[in-house]
Amino acid sequence: MLGLANIYKYKKTTLAYILISCILYIWFAYYLERTEALKLIFLYTALFVLGYQILKTSGFYTSTSLSTGFRILVIISILFRLLFLFAIPNLSQDFYRFIWDGYMVLEGFNPYLKIPDNVVQWGTSIPLANELHNGMGTLNASHYTNYPPLNQLCFVLGNLFPGNSILSSVIGMRLIIIFADIGTLYFGKKLLEALKLPSNRIFWYILNPFIIIELTGNLHFEGVMIFFLVWSLYLLHKGYWKWAAVVFACSVSVKLIPLMFLPLFFWWFASASLSDQKNSQQKWISYAEPKGLSAFSGMTKLIGFYSIIGVTTLVFFLPFFTMEFVTNYSKTIGLWFGDFEFNASIYYILRALGYAITGYNEIAVIGKILPIISVLVILGFSFLRKNDSFLKLSTSILLVFTLYLFLSTTVHPWYIATLVMFCIFTNYRYPLVWSLVIVVSYLSYLGIGTADKSENLWIIAFEYIIVFSVFIWEVFSKKSCLKTIDCQSELDSDSKSEKKW
Repeated sequence: MLGLANIYKYKKTTLAYILISCILYIWFAYYLERTEALKLIFLYTALFVLGYQILKTSGFYTSTSLSTGFRILVIISILFRLLFLFAIPNLSQDFYRFIWDGYMVLEGFNPYLKIPDNVVQWGTSIPLANELHNGMGTLNASHYTNYPPLNQLCFVLGNLFPGNSILSSVIGMRLIIIFADIGTLYFGKKLLEALKLPSNRIFWYILNPFIIIELTGNLHFEGVMIFFLVWSLYLLHKGYWKWAAVVFACSVSVKLIPLMFLPLFFWWFASASLSDQKNSQQKWISYAEPKGLSAFSGMTKLIGFYSIIGVTTLVFFLPFFTMEFVTNYSKTIGLWFGDFEFNASIYYILRALGYAITGYNEIAVIGKILPIISVLVILGFSFLRKNDSFLKLSTSILLVFTLYLFLSTTVHPWYIATLVMFCIFTNYRYPLVWSLVIVVSYLSYLGIGTADKSENLWIIAFEYIIVFSVFIWEVFSKKSCLKTIDCQSELDSDSKSEKKW
Protein backbone atom coordinates (compact mmCIF):
# COMPACT_ATOMS: atom_id res chain seq x y z
CA MET A 1 0.00 0.00 0.00
CA LEU A 2 2.80 2.41 -1.00
CA GLY A 3 0.40 5.08 -2.19
CA LEU A 4 -1.79 5.40 0.92
CA ALA A 5 1.12 5.10 3.32
CA ASN A 6 3.20 7.71 1.54
CA ILE A 7 0.31 10.11 1.08
CA TYR A 8 -0.46 9.89 4.80
CA LYS A 9 3.16 10.62 5.73
CA TYR A 10 3.60 13.28 3.08
CA LYS A 11 3.74 17.04 3.60
CA LYS A 12 0.60 18.23 5.33
CA THR A 13 0.36 21.32 3.13
CA THR A 14 0.46 19.27 -0.07
CA LEU A 15 -2.05 16.82 1.36
CA ALA A 16 -4.41 19.69 2.19
CA TYR A 17 -4.18 20.99 -1.38
CA ILE A 18 -4.89 17.49 -2.70
CA LEU A 19 -7.96 17.05 -0.48
CA ILE A 20 -9.36 20.46 -1.44
CA SER A 21 -8.76 19.64 -5.10
CA CYS A 22 -10.66 16.36 -4.69
CA ILE A 23 -13.62 18.26 -3.23
CA LEU A 24 -13.60 20.79 -6.05
CA TYR A 25 -13.27 18.13 -8.74
CA ILE A 26 -16.27 16.30 -7.25
CA TRP A 27 -18.18 19.59 -7.13
CA PHE A 28 -17.25 20.25 -10.74
CA ALA A 29 -18.15 16.76 -11.94
CA TYR A 30 -21.47 16.21 -10.14
CA TYR A 31 -22.87 19.56 -9.04
CA LEU A 32 -22.03 22.00 -11.84
CA GLU A 33 -24.48 22.96 -14.56
CA ARG A 34 -23.10 24.35 -17.79
CA THR A 35 -25.22 27.47 -17.39
CA GLU A 36 -23.65 28.35 -14.01
CA ALA A 37 -21.01 30.68 -15.40
CA LEU A 38 -19.63 32.11 -12.16
CA LYS A 39 -19.37 28.70 -10.53
CA LEU A 40 -17.62 27.35 -13.64
CA ILE A 41 -15.02 30.13 -13.65
CA PHE A 42 -14.48 29.88 -9.88
CA LEU A 43 -14.00 26.11 -9.82
CA TYR A 44 -11.81 26.04 -12.92
CA THR A 45 -9.54 28.85 -11.71
CA ALA A 46 -9.34 27.43 -8.19
CA LEU A 47 -8.29 24.03 -9.55
CA PHE A 48 -5.49 25.66 -11.51
CA VAL A 49 -4.27 27.53 -8.44
CA LEU A 50 -4.41 24.35 -6.36
CA GLY A 51 -2.67 22.37 -9.09
CA TYR A 52 0.17 24.88 -9.11
CA GLN A 53 0.42 24.71 -5.31
CA ILE A 54 0.48 20.91 -5.39
CA LEU A 55 3.41 20.96 -7.80
CA LYS A 56 5.16 23.71 -5.87
CA THR A 57 4.89 22.07 -2.44
CA SER A 58 5.41 18.46 -3.54
CA GLY A 59 9.05 18.88 -4.46
CA PHE A 60 8.08 18.91 -8.15
CA TYR A 61 11.10 20.94 -9.25
CA THR A 62 13.58 18.64 -7.55
CA SER A 63 11.80 15.30 -7.87
CA THR A 64 12.89 12.47 -10.14
CA SER A 65 10.94 9.51 -11.47
CA LEU A 66 12.19 7.41 -8.54
CA SER A 67 11.31 9.90 -5.80
CA THR A 68 8.36 9.75 -3.45
CA GLY A 69 7.13 13.11 -4.74
CA PHE A 70 6.99 11.83 -8.30
CA ARG A 71 5.07 8.73 -7.25
CA ILE A 72 2.59 10.79 -5.25
CA LEU A 73 1.93 12.97 -8.31
CA VAL A 74 1.27 9.84 -10.37
CA ILE A 75 -1.21 8.54 -7.79
CA ILE A 76 -3.15 11.79 -7.49
CA SER A 77 -3.20 12.20 -11.29
CA ILE A 78 -5.08 8.92 -11.51
CA LEU A 79 -7.20 9.72 -8.44
CA PHE A 80 -8.41 13.04 -9.86
CA ARG A 81 -9.53 11.25 -13.04
CA LEU A 82 -11.31 8.50 -11.16
CA LEU A 83 -13.36 11.12 -9.32
CA PHE A 84 -15.16 11.76 -12.63
CA LEU A 85 -15.89 8.08 -13.26
CA PHE A 86 -19.65 8.14 -12.53
CA ALA A 87 -20.34 11.66 -13.74
CA ILE A 88 -22.29 12.55 -16.89
CA PRO A 89 -20.25 15.15 -18.87
CA ASN A 90 -21.60 18.62 -18.11
CA LEU A 91 -19.72 20.89 -20.54
CA SER A 92 -20.19 18.96 -23.79
CA GLN A 93 -22.97 16.92 -25.37
CA ASP A 94 -20.74 15.18 -27.93
CA PHE A 95 -20.73 11.99 -25.86
CA TYR A 96 -24.33 11.31 -26.90
CA ARG A 97 -23.13 11.03 -30.50
CA PHE A 98 -20.24 8.80 -29.39
CA ILE A 99 -22.67 6.38 -27.76
CA TRP A 100 -24.96 6.58 -30.80
CA ASP A 101 -22.15 5.69 -33.23
CA GLY A 102 -21.06 2.82 -31.00
CA TYR A 103 -24.56 1.36 -30.98
CA MET A 104 -24.82 1.81 -34.76
CA VAL A 105 -21.77 -0.44 -35.21
CA LEU A 106 -23.03 -2.97 -32.66
CA GLU A 107 -26.34 -3.13 -34.53
CA GLY A 108 -24.50 -3.89 -37.77
CA PHE A 109 -24.92 -0.47 -39.43
CA ASN A 110 -22.25 1.69 -41.04
CA PRO A 111 -22.25 4.89 -38.92
CA TYR A 112 -20.83 6.93 -41.82
CA LEU A 113 -23.86 6.30 -44.03
CA LYS A 114 -26.77 7.35 -41.82
CA ILE A 115 -27.78 10.65 -40.22
CA PRO A 116 -29.33 10.28 -36.72
CA ASP A 117 -32.31 12.46 -37.68
CA ASN A 118 -33.23 10.07 -40.49
CA VAL A 119 -32.63 6.94 -38.42
CA VAL A 120 -34.97 8.13 -35.67
CA GLN A 121 -37.57 9.25 -38.19
CA TRP A 122 -37.61 5.87 -39.94
CA GLY A 123 -37.52 3.89 -36.70
CA THR A 124 -34.62 1.98 -35.17
CA SER A 125 -33.71 -0.79 -32.74
CA ILE A 126 -30.80 1.21 -31.29
CA PRO A 127 -31.04 1.24 -27.48
CA LEU A 128 -31.98 4.61 -25.96
CA ALA A 129 -32.32 6.04 -29.49
CA ASN A 130 -34.66 8.92 -28.64
CA GLU A 131 -32.72 9.94 -25.54
CA LEU A 132 -29.43 9.90 -27.44
CA HIS A 133 -30.93 11.77 -30.38
CA ASN A 134 -32.33 14.51 -28.17
CA GLY A 135 -29.14 14.73 -26.12
CA MET A 136 -26.72 15.16 -29.02
CA GLY A 137 -28.42 18.32 -30.23
CA THR A 138 -29.58 19.56 -33.61
CA LEU A 139 -26.12 20.09 -35.11
CA ASN A 140 -24.84 16.60 -34.35
CA ALA A 141 -28.09 14.88 -35.23
CA SER A 142 -28.32 16.48 -38.67
CA HIS A 143 -24.86 15.54 -39.97
CA TYR A 144 -22.90 12.41 -40.80
CA THR A 145 -20.30 11.31 -38.26
CA ASN A 146 -16.74 12.58 -38.70
CA TYR A 147 -15.01 10.31 -36.18
CA PRO A 148 -12.32 7.98 -37.65
CA PRO A 149 -12.47 4.16 -37.27
CA LEU A 150 -10.34 3.65 -34.14
CA ASN A 151 -12.42 6.32 -32.47
CA GLN A 152 -15.49 4.33 -33.48
CA LEU A 153 -13.90 1.26 -31.89
CA CYS A 154 -13.56 3.21 -28.63
CA PHE A 155 -17.28 4.02 -28.82
CA VAL A 156 -18.09 0.34 -29.34
CA LEU A 157 -15.89 -0.78 -26.43
CA GLY A 158 -17.47 1.87 -24.22
CA ASN A 159 -20.94 0.53 -24.99
CA LEU A 160 -19.80 -3.00 -24.10
CA PHE A 161 -19.24 -1.95 -20.49
CA PRO A 162 -21.73 -3.87 -18.29
CA GLY A 163 -25.11 -2.20 -18.20
CA ASN A 164 -27.45 -0.79 -20.79
CA SER A 165 -27.57 2.88 -19.94
CA ILE A 166 -25.97 6.15 -20.93
CA LEU A 167 -24.00 6.14 -17.67
CA SER A 168 -22.59 2.65 -18.29
CA SER A 169 -21.37 3.72 -21.75
CA VAL A 170 -19.89 6.90 -20.28
CA ILE A 171 -17.99 4.85 -17.69
CA GLY A 172 -16.70 2.49 -20.37
CA MET A 173 -15.42 5.33 -22.60
CA ARG A 174 -14.00 7.23 -19.63
CA LEU A 175 -11.93 4.22 -18.59
CA ILE A 176 -10.44 4.07 -22.09
CA ILE A 177 -9.41 7.74 -21.86
CA ILE A 178 -7.96 7.25 -18.37
CA PHE A 179 -5.87 4.29 -19.53
CA ALA A 180 -4.72 6.34 -22.53
CA ASP A 181 -3.57 9.13 -20.18
CA ILE A 182 -1.65 6.58 -18.09
CA GLY A 183 0.02 5.43 -21.32
CA THR A 184 0.87 9.04 -22.18
CA LEU A 185 2.36 9.45 -18.71
CA TYR A 186 4.52 6.35 -19.24
CA PHE A 187 5.81 7.10 -22.75
CA GLY A 188 5.96 10.85 -22.18
CA LYS A 189 8.21 10.33 -19.14
CA LYS A 190 10.43 7.89 -21.04
CA LEU A 191 10.72 10.29 -23.96
CA LEU A 192 11.65 13.18 -21.68
CA GLU A 193 14.30 11.01 -20.05
CA ALA A 194 15.64 9.92 -23.45
CA LEU A 195 15.93 13.61 -24.40
CA LYS A 196 17.66 14.33 -21.07
CA LEU A 197 14.88 16.71 -20.08
CA PRO A 198 13.29 16.75 -16.60
CA SER A 199 10.82 13.86 -16.46
CA ASN A 200 8.57 15.80 -14.06
CA ARG A 201 7.53 18.05 -16.96
CA ILE A 202 4.99 15.37 -17.89
CA PHE A 203 2.81 16.63 -15.03
CA TRP A 204 2.25 19.92 -16.86
CA TYR A 205 0.03 17.74 -19.02
CA ILE A 206 -1.11 14.93 -16.73
CA LEU A 207 -2.02 17.13 -13.74
CA ASN A 208 -3.33 20.05 -15.77
CA PRO A 209 -6.97 20.65 -14.72
CA PHE A 210 -7.82 21.51 -18.34
CA ILE A 211 -6.67 18.07 -19.48
CA ILE A 212 -8.46 16.27 -16.64
CA ILE A 213 -11.73 18.15 -17.18
CA GLU A 214 -11.81 18.25 -20.98
CA LEU A 215 -10.58 14.74 -21.72
CA THR A 216 -11.59 12.58 -18.75
CA GLY A 217 -14.51 14.75 -17.66
CA ASN A 218 -16.01 15.72 -21.00
CA LEU A 219 -14.98 12.52 -22.84
CA HIS A 220 -12.94 13.95 -25.68
CA PHE A 221 -10.73 11.40 -27.37
CA GLU A 222 -7.85 13.77 -28.07
CA GLY A 223 -6.32 11.96 -25.08
CA VAL A 224 -6.27 8.66 -26.98
CA MET A 225 -4.88 10.37 -30.09
CA ILE A 226 -2.11 12.01 -28.01
CA PHE A 227 -1.24 8.67 -26.39
CA PHE A 228 -0.62 7.03 -29.77
CA LEU A 229 1.22 10.12 -31.05
CA VAL A 230 3.61 10.27 -28.08
CA TRP A 231 4.16 6.51 -28.25
CA SER A 232 4.94 6.81 -31.97
CA LEU A 233 7.45 9.62 -31.40
CA TYR A 234 9.13 7.62 -28.64
CA LEU A 235 9.54 4.66 -31.01
CA LEU A 236 10.82 6.97 -33.73
CA HIS A 237 13.36 8.51 -31.38
CA LYS A 238 14.57 5.03 -30.48
CA GLY A 239 14.99 4.17 -34.18
CA TYR A 240 12.02 1.81 -34.59
CA TRP A 241 10.58 3.82 -37.47
CA LYS A 242 8.42 1.01 -38.91
CA TRP A 243 6.57 0.42 -35.64
CA ALA A 244 6.44 4.18 -35.14
CA ALA A 245 4.61 4.45 -38.46
CA VAL A 246 2.03 1.84 -37.43
CA VAL A 247 1.36 3.57 -34.10
CA PHE A 248 1.23 6.97 -35.84
CA ALA A 249 -1.50 5.56 -38.10
CA CYS A 250 -3.42 4.56 -34.97
CA SER A 251 -3.24 8.19 -33.83
CA VAL A 252 -4.55 9.37 -37.21
CA SER A 253 -7.33 6.79 -36.99
CA VAL A 254 -8.52 8.32 -33.72
CA LYS A 255 -8.31 11.95 -34.85
CA LEU A 256 -7.11 13.23 -38.24
CA ILE A 257 -5.02 16.02 -36.68
CA PRO A 258 -1.63 14.21 -36.91
CA LEU A 259 -1.92 14.12 -40.70
CA MET A 260 -0.83 17.77 -40.83
CA PHE A 261 2.40 16.87 -39.03
CA LEU A 262 3.58 14.34 -41.64
CA PRO A 263 5.50 16.82 -43.87
CA LEU A 264 7.48 17.93 -40.82
CA PHE A 265 9.29 14.57 -40.75
CA PHE A 266 11.04 15.29 -44.06
CA TRP A 267 14.37 16.48 -42.63
CA TRP A 268 14.23 13.92 -39.83
CA PHE A 269 14.66 11.20 -42.43
CA ALA A 270 16.34 13.13 -45.24
CA SER A 271 19.21 14.57 -43.23
CA ALA A 272 22.44 12.59 -43.36
CA SER A 273 23.33 13.63 -39.80
CA LEU A 274 20.34 13.00 -37.60
CA SER A 275 21.53 14.17 -34.22
CA ASP A 276 18.83 12.57 -32.10
CA GLN A 277 19.25 9.18 -33.70
CA LYS A 278 22.98 8.93 -33.05
CA ASN A 279 22.02 7.96 -29.52
CA SER A 280 19.27 5.57 -30.58
CA GLN A 281 19.34 1.96 -29.45
CA GLN A 282 18.82 0.87 -33.06
CA LYS A 283 20.62 2.93 -35.73
CA TRP A 284 18.89 2.66 -39.07
CA ILE A 285 21.31 4.92 -40.98
CA SER A 286 24.93 3.86 -41.24
CA TYR A 287 27.16 6.81 -40.46
CA ALA A 288 30.00 5.11 -42.32
CA GLU A 289 28.09 5.57 -45.57
CA PRO A 290 28.99 8.43 -47.93
CA LYS A 291 26.78 11.46 -47.39
CA GLY A 292 24.87 11.06 -50.65
CA LEU A 293 24.17 7.36 -50.06
CA SER A 294 23.12 8.07 -46.46
CA ALA A 295 20.71 10.77 -47.63
CA PHE A 296 19.26 8.40 -50.22
CA SER A 297 18.79 5.77 -47.50
CA GLY A 298 16.98 8.35 -45.37
CA MET A 299 14.66 9.32 -48.23
CA THR A 300 13.87 5.65 -48.85
CA LYS A 301 12.88 5.27 -45.23
CA LEU A 302 10.84 8.47 -45.39
CA ILE A 303 8.82 6.99 -48.25
CA GLY A 304 8.50 3.75 -46.29
CA PHE A 305 7.35 5.67 -43.21
CA TYR A 306 4.65 7.48 -45.17
CA SER A 307 3.62 4.30 -46.97
CA ILE A 308 3.16 2.29 -43.77
CA ILE A 309 1.08 5.10 -42.27
CA GLY A 310 -1.06 5.33 -45.41
CA VAL A 311 -1.63 1.59 -45.77
CA THR A 312 -2.35 1.07 -42.05
CA THR A 313 -4.82 3.95 -42.01
CA LEU A 314 -6.59 2.58 -45.10
CA VAL A 315 -6.83 -0.84 -43.44
CA PHE A 316 -8.59 0.76 -40.46
CA PHE A 317 -11.07 2.51 -42.78
CA LEU A 318 -11.60 -0.55 -44.98
CA PRO A 319 -14.52 -2.11 -43.00
CA PHE A 320 -16.53 1.08 -43.57
CA PHE A 321 -15.43 1.86 -47.11
CA THR A 322 -18.00 2.58 -49.83
CA MET A 323 -18.18 5.38 -52.38
CA GLU A 324 -21.04 6.83 -50.35
CA PHE A 325 -18.75 6.87 -47.30
CA VAL A 326 -16.14 8.88 -49.25
CA THR A 327 -18.77 11.43 -50.26
CA ASN A 328 -20.31 11.74 -46.79
CA TYR A 329 -17.01 11.89 -44.93
CA SER A 330 -15.41 14.50 -47.19
CA LYS A 331 -18.60 16.59 -47.01
CA THR A 332 -18.62 16.47 -43.21
CA ILE A 333 -14.93 17.41 -42.94
CA GLY A 334 -15.53 20.29 -45.36
CA LEU A 335 -18.27 21.69 -43.11
CA TRP A 336 -15.67 22.53 -40.46
CA PHE A 337 -13.98 24.95 -42.85
CA GLY A 338 -16.99 26.30 -44.72
CA ASP A 339 -19.91 26.46 -42.28
CA PHE A 340 -18.98 26.21 -38.61
CA GLU A 341 -17.52 29.06 -36.58
CA PHE A 342 -16.71 29.15 -32.88
CA ASN A 343 -14.03 30.73 -30.67
CA ALA A 344 -11.95 31.83 -33.65
CA SER A 345 -9.36 34.60 -33.64
CA ILE A 346 -7.93 35.75 -36.98
CA TYR A 347 -11.02 34.50 -38.81
CA TYR A 348 -13.31 36.72 -36.71
CA ILE A 349 -11.18 39.76 -37.58
CA LEU A 350 -11.40 38.90 -41.29
CA ARG A 351 -15.12 38.25 -40.94
CA ALA A 352 -15.60 41.73 -39.45
CA LEU A 353 -13.67 43.23 -42.35
CA GLY A 354 -15.86 41.26 -44.74
CA TYR A 355 -19.02 42.65 -43.14
CA ALA A 356 -17.58 46.18 -43.34
CA ILE A 357 -16.70 45.86 -47.02
CA THR A 358 -19.51 43.73 -48.47
CA GLY A 359 -22.14 43.70 -45.73
CA TYR A 360 -22.17 39.86 -45.67
CA ASN A 361 -20.51 37.00 -43.80
CA GLU A 362 -17.74 35.95 -46.19
CA ILE A 363 -17.04 32.58 -44.56
CA ALA A 364 -17.43 30.85 -47.93
CA VAL A 365 -14.44 32.82 -49.24
CA ILE A 366 -12.41 33.20 -46.03
CA GLY A 367 -12.98 29.52 -45.18
CA LYS A 368 -11.19 28.55 -48.40
CA ILE A 369 -8.29 30.99 -48.06
CA LEU A 370 -7.31 30.23 -44.47
CA PRO A 371 -6.70 26.48 -45.06
CA ILE A 372 -4.43 27.40 -47.98
CA ILE A 373 -2.42 29.65 -45.67
CA SER A 374 -2.26 26.81 -43.13
CA VAL A 375 -0.86 24.49 -45.80
CA LEU A 376 1.78 27.06 -46.74
CA VAL A 377 2.75 27.40 -43.07
CA ILE A 378 3.12 23.62 -42.76
CA LEU A 379 5.23 23.42 -45.92
CA GLY A 380 7.39 26.31 -44.75
CA PHE A 381 8.15 24.63 -41.42
CA SER A 382 8.68 21.30 -43.21
CA PHE A 383 11.21 22.32 -45.86
CA LEU A 384 12.65 25.68 -44.81
CA ARG A 385 13.39 24.61 -41.24
CA LYS A 386 15.67 21.62 -40.75
CA ASN A 387 13.75 19.45 -38.28
CA ASP A 388 16.59 16.95 -37.91
CA SER A 389 16.44 16.65 -34.10
CA PHE A 390 13.52 15.73 -31.91
CA LEU A 391 13.67 19.05 -30.08
CA LYS A 392 13.33 21.02 -33.30
CA LEU A 393 10.70 18.60 -34.65
CA SER A 394 8.52 18.96 -31.53
CA THR A 395 8.90 22.75 -31.63
CA SER A 396 7.76 22.77 -35.26
CA ILE A 397 4.77 20.56 -34.44
CA LEU A 398 3.82 22.91 -31.60
CA LEU A 399 4.10 26.08 -33.70
CA VAL A 400 2.46 24.63 -36.81
CA PHE A 401 -0.59 23.44 -34.89
CA THR A 402 -0.75 26.74 -32.99
CA LEU A 403 -0.83 28.74 -36.23
CA TYR A 404 -3.39 26.31 -37.64
CA LEU A 405 -5.68 27.00 -34.68
CA PHE A 406 -5.13 30.75 -34.97
CA LEU A 407 -6.31 30.50 -38.60
CA SER A 408 -9.23 28.13 -37.92
CA THR A 409 -12.90 29.08 -38.04
CA THR A 410 -13.67 26.72 -35.15
CA VAL A 411 -11.53 26.21 -32.03
CA HIS A 412 -13.24 24.10 -29.39
CA PRO A 413 -11.44 24.05 -26.02
CA TRP A 414 -10.30 20.44 -26.26
CA TYR A 415 -8.41 21.16 -29.50
CA ILE A 416 -5.51 22.71 -27.58
CA ALA A 417 -4.75 19.51 -25.62
CA THR A 418 -2.14 18.64 -28.26
CA LEU A 419 -0.41 21.99 -27.66
CA VAL A 420 -0.29 21.35 -23.91
CA MET A 421 1.37 17.98 -24.58
CA PHE A 422 4.01 19.22 -26.99
CA CYS A 423 5.02 22.28 -24.98
CA ILE A 424 6.67 19.98 -22.44
CA PHE A 425 9.30 19.05 -25.05
CA THR A 426 10.05 22.69 -25.90
CA ASN A 427 10.81 25.93 -24.09
CA TYR A 428 7.42 27.46 -24.92
CA ARG A 429 4.78 27.76 -22.19
CA TYR A 430 1.96 29.73 -23.85
CA PRO A 431 -0.19 26.55 -24.20
CA LEU A 432 -0.31 26.36 -20.39
CA VAL A 433 -1.64 29.91 -20.27
CA TRP A 434 -4.14 29.11 -23.03
CA SER A 435 -5.31 26.03 -21.12
CA LEU A 436 -6.27 28.38 -18.28
CA VAL A 437 -8.01 31.17 -20.20
CA ILE A 438 -9.75 28.82 -22.68
CA VAL A 439 -12.50 28.34 -20.08
CA VAL A 440 -13.99 31.72 -21.01
CA SER A 441 -14.98 30.26 -24.41
CA TYR A 442 -17.68 28.31 -22.55
CA LEU A 443 -19.28 31.61 -21.62
CA SER A 444 -19.80 32.16 -25.33
CA TYR A 445 -21.83 28.93 -25.46
CA LEU A 446 -24.20 30.65 -23.06
CA GLY A 447 -24.39 33.89 -25.03
CA ILE A 448 -23.45 35.86 -21.90
CA GLY A 449 -23.60 39.59 -22.50
CA THR A 450 -25.52 39.28 -25.78
CA ALA A 451 -29.23 39.66 -26.43
CA ASP A 452 -29.48 36.93 -29.06
CA LYS A 453 -27.42 34.28 -27.19
CA SER A 454 -24.66 34.51 -29.82
CA GLU A 455 -20.95 34.53 -28.99
CA ASN A 456 -19.78 37.53 -27.01
CA LEU A 457 -16.83 38.78 -29.04
CA TRP A 458 -15.50 40.80 -26.09
CA ILE A 459 -15.03 37.54 -24.20
CA ILE A 460 -13.31 35.97 -27.20
CA ALA A 461 -11.13 39.08 -27.54
CA PHE A 462 -10.15 38.83 -23.85
CA GLU A 463 -9.04 35.21 -24.35
CA TYR A 464 -6.98 35.86 -27.45
CA ILE A 465 -5.39 39.12 -26.26
CA ILE A 466 -3.84 37.10 -23.43
CA VAL A 467 -2.90 34.15 -25.64
CA PHE A 468 -1.45 36.27 -28.46
CA SER A 469 0.47 38.45 -26.01
CA VAL A 470 2.18 35.49 -24.34
CA PHE A 471 2.71 33.75 -27.69
CA ILE A 472 4.33 36.80 -29.34
CA TRP A 473 6.47 37.51 -26.29
CA GLU A 474 7.73 33.93 -26.16
CA VAL A 475 8.36 33.65 -29.90
CA PHE A 476 10.39 36.86 -30.00
CA SER A 477 12.20 36.28 -26.72
CA LYS A 478 13.12 32.72 -27.73
CA LYS A 479 13.42 33.32 -31.46
CA SER A 480 17.07 32.30 -31.39
CA CYS A 481 16.01 28.72 -30.61
CA LEU A 482 14.46 28.52 -34.08
CA LYS A 483 17.68 29.70 -35.69
CA THR A 484 20.31 27.73 -33.83
CA ILE A 485 21.62 24.40 -35.06
CA ASP A 486 20.39 22.70 -31.91
CA CYS A 487 17.92 23.93 -29.27
CA GLN A 488 19.33 21.66 -26.55
CA SER A 489 21.46 24.28 -24.81
CA GLU A 490 18.54 26.70 -24.58
CA LEU A 491 16.24 23.98 -23.32
CA ASP A 492 18.81 23.04 -20.68
CA SER A 493 19.09 26.61 -19.51
CA ASP A 494 15.31 26.96 -19.62
CA SER A 495 14.84 23.87 -17.45
CA LYS A 496 16.95 25.52 -14.74
CA SER A 497 14.42 28.34 -14.52
CA GLU A 498 11.28 26.16 -14.47
CA LYS A 499 10.38 27.41 -10.99
CA LYS A 500 9.09 30.52 -12.73
CA TRP A 501 6.33 28.36 -14.17
